[in-house]
Amino acid sequence: MEHLNTRPNFGRPGQSPLHAFTPGDDFYEMLIDTHRGLSDEASRLVNARLVLLLANHIGDLRVLREALDAARAGVPTGGSAA
Repeated sequence: MEHLNTRPNFGRPGQSPLHAFTPGDDFYEMLIDTHRGLSDEASRLVNARLVLLLANHIGDLRVLREALDAARAGVPTGGSAA
């Protein structure tokens, strides 16, 4: 992974969290809140839209390729993961 940052990197610019895990926990809570009350189909649509929005924000195809490869690593093929 030459270009993809896989270290914890959550936070707000210019702010230091009290605990290193706090920003990641905050993101997880926001993610769960975003999906709360949605059907499985609507939740999958939100995930797909989120991936595309963040990919557009990143923009660097090298980083995106590394992220896709990292996400796919170790995931079995041929079965249903839904």
